[in-house]
Amino acid sequence: MKTAVRPAVTPPAGLEGLDPRWSRLVEAVDHAGVPRTWHVLDTAPDAGPDDVVGTLLCVHGNPTWSYLWRGLARAASSVHLGWRVVAVDQLEMGFSERTGTTRRLADRVEDLAGLVDALGLSGQVVAVGHDWGGLVVSGWAAGELARRGGRHGSGSRIRLAGLVVANTAASWPAGAGAPGILKLVLRPGLLAGVTSRTDAFLRTTLALPRPALPAPVKAAYRSPYAHAGERAGIEAFVADVPVGPDHPSRAALDAVSDGVAAIAAAGVPTFVAWGPRDPVFTEWFLRDWRARVPHADVHRFATASHLTPEDPQFPAAVLRWLDERVLHPAPQPGDEAAQVEVRVPRMWAALEERGGDPALADSPAVIEMSEDGTSRSVPWGLLKRRTDELAAGFTAMGVVAGQRVSLLVPPGADLTATLYALLRIGAIAVVADAGLGVRGLSRAVTGAGVDWVVGVSKALAAARVLRWPGRRIAAGEISDATLKVLGVEATLLAVARAGAHRLAAGFELPAEPSPQAEAAVLFTSGSTGPAKGVVYTHGQLAQLAQAMGRTIRTGPGQPLVSAFAPFALFGPALGATCVVPAMDVTRPATLTAAALADAVAAARATSVFLAPAAIVNVLATAAQLSAAQREALGGVDTLLSAGAPVPTPLLQRVKDLMPLADPRTPYGATEVLPATDVGLSDVLAAGPGEGICVGTPVEGVVVAIAPLDGDGHAGVDLVTTAGVVGEVVVGGEHVKDHYDQLWFTQAASVDVRPSPTLLGQVRPGRWHRTGDVGHLDAAGRVWIEGRLAHVVVSADEVVTPVGVEQRAESVPGVARAAFVGIGPRAARQFVVVAEGEGDVAVTRTTVADPELSESVRAATGRNLVALLLVPALPTDVRHNSKIDRARVGTWAESVLAGEKAGKLT
Repeated sequence: MKTAVRPAVTPPAGLEGLDPRWSRLVEAVDHAGVPRTWHVLDTAPDAGPDDVVGTLLCVHGNPTWSYLWRGLARAASSVHLGWRVVAVDQLEMGFSERTGTTRRLADRVEDLAGLVDALGLSGQVVAVGHDWGGLVVSGWAAGELARRGGRHGSGSRIRLAGLVVANTAASWPAGAGAPGILKLVLRPGLLAGVTSRTDAFLRTTLALPRPALPAPVKAAYRSPYAHAGERAGIEAFVADVPVGPDHPSRAALDAVSDGVAAIAAAGVPTFVAWGPRDPVFTEWFLRDWRARVPHADVHRFATASHLTPEDPQFPAAVLRWLDERVLHPAPQPGDEAAQVEVRVPRMWAALEERGGDPALADSPAVIEMSEDGTSRSVPWGLLKRRTDELAAGFTAMGVVAGQRVSLLVPPGADLTATLYALLRIGAIAVVADAGLGVRGLSRAVTGAGVDWVVGVSKALAAARVLRWPGRRIAAGEISDATLKVLGVEATLLAVARAGAHRLAAGFELPAEPSPQAEAAVLFTSGSTGPAKGVVYTHGQLAQLAQAMGRTIRTGPGQPLVSAFAPFALFGPALGATCVVPAMDVTRPATLTAAALADAVAAARATSVFLAPAAIVNVLATAAQLSAAQREALGGVDTLLSAGAPVPTPLLQRVKDLMPLADPRTPYGATEVLPATDVGLSDVLAAGPGEGICVGTPVEGVVVAIAPLDGDGHAGVDLVTTAGVVGEVVVGGEHVKDHYDQLWFTQAASVDVRPSPTLLGQVRPGRWHRTGDVGHLDAAGRVWIEGRLAHVVVSADEVVTPVGVEQRAESVPGVARAAFVGIGPRAARQFVVVAEGEGDVAVTRTTVADPELSESVRAATGRNLVALLLVPALPTDVRHNSKIDRARVGTWAESVLAGEKAGKLT
């Protein structure tokens, strides 16, 4: 392919966000021995060895240029003794020389090596690449290792200190077609038309980010590609995608893949930054990177598409990773952590003990209630046998330790046996609540990179339509025709039967997984942002179960009714009979008082676990209870609710149904549950306060506060001083291990500096920043005042929302309230948006009358600019109770500005 010829030039002045002082032209010999001129962005061209800690060698892909790295360059250069950023424009691209020749992957790798030599880089160098530039810089990095002949390039002027890649390839099968939408671009007769003759390919790439790139940024990206001749390199780059075994760059791609393996073997710190919405570099590429470089740290930027370096968090994430993994690497965990976790019984210990005990084997382990009034009771012996059969059957299917298995099965005996079978053989259970909705569930399953999907027919149909990864196993009744259509390999029943035959023939299950092995990925509710996968090891999961047992007063001889799916799975670990009531578990508000009473009666349960929304509906339907059902509820001595704050008046009404129970509301999150425990009697003894009292820390847990500053931000210092408002931080041994593929989020969640009194109470890495704000009182009780993201910061104060909302709700006629701020900070105004009740209830958005508004202003002590009444406030999906204040605030600002805001719910 003949391309245009043009000398290298520096970019025009005034490009958005680009410091013109970084631009320089550098002459270097290319792969053919010909001197060529490159344009590079260099943040410290005259820096000496003591002026920077190292160099980031950044290589763009197609159809971008070094402008892609401006955010990283700006962030790195703002840090004293920070990193030098050298971002290159590849030859034929950006503002580098147009040589009139076609360059293949191998050529570009050699070209880059020549440039590095010409630049005279020395010391620590981290290779950074995006898109096909990731292959080029990975090839250079691997070559650097080989040329210098040592680990991390020891003994040379350059030490390969790390590798950072973003939405790029480590390999691509020779027999596969072009990845993603490149299939369309590479169709005969189309390539030149969309890449060089027009700028369609460039404009399409720039249209991918969400939110959209500002117009000046798009213009800057287009600036070196204004004419067809300047875009010839874009066309050549696409044409060089190694499709098929005979492609000219196939050997070079394979060499890069081998080089990545060498980088992994050398232990080079590696960071994989990923935009999951990329239509070219799909999840397959991310899974390939994880498999080839198992020690790599991965962060998925939830809303990012192809241009991941454009994500606002990208620079901070990379710089933090460099600090923690390259400059100041932490020592690997020693035997101390293992010894702490080994003392906890395995999750399946109680199941094996009770199922193998003739005196207990026939007693119920799981009872499933149906809406038609029938029930299914599964005894311990049968549950143990089915668990063993499934474990043996899964191994026969090819499920091995470390593989991820998505469980999309309703709570009950099938889900319980499947979960414990997978845990026993070392597979990693991926549990995402169907309450996330189709899109949220799809993001969770796809992002987790599962190897298997075990689900009911509805879930498997979604898996096929949405192209979820993993082989399929069906749960429940399903026809042969449906099995074939959905691509299902087997049913759970068939897996169990195959396992039974293997066990009868003397098959022994694999060795038990170690306490440090990953056991489960549990997804958060998604009520405070995209759902996150929370990883627990076997030791941590067992500790979590034991902590829950102590808190919810459940164990052998203490049956539990669980109307919240995750807690139904802890029964076997605690040796407790677990009853699943007749309801739609994805919608807690569907539980009726009668269904709850029937579930309690079925096992004479002493403990009940309800989501807050379930409590509301149980009270609403209590009038339908029969005398026998009321008697059954009267025997409950422990009622628990978690997932969202439960108002005290609601708990007092529940006590009328369960007079023996002191309603308890343990506080925690998917990342650490339980953290604190409190009963109604404790709340009443504490009296009114700012926020909701969630009690004192449970055994083995420490709660501290990271104080807020004047901008509403929480620092890293932790205190336990009474009355100090800040982010609530929880420490303990059953805190999560880490977030799945969210390295930056995980690093932020454990970024704390305990006070001297807290040092030694919690091991490093066992802290979790909850994202909630609150304070400790003089008695050590924890009070929650809202979410950190919902704190309202005005020109002269920082206000947490819950206390204001509680006082608003004390006014007759106000049911639920949300406190938000509108307008710019310097002129921010306070607003309350509320649901009315009784005579104040409304069917459409209404500004409250002056009398009610004045009553709410007086009660809250706030000069509210408005009180808006709405039919209903928006809540989260899983709990049906957490108010989405961010959405309320955006909506209220639009309404009060006279704009068409649309419906709030």
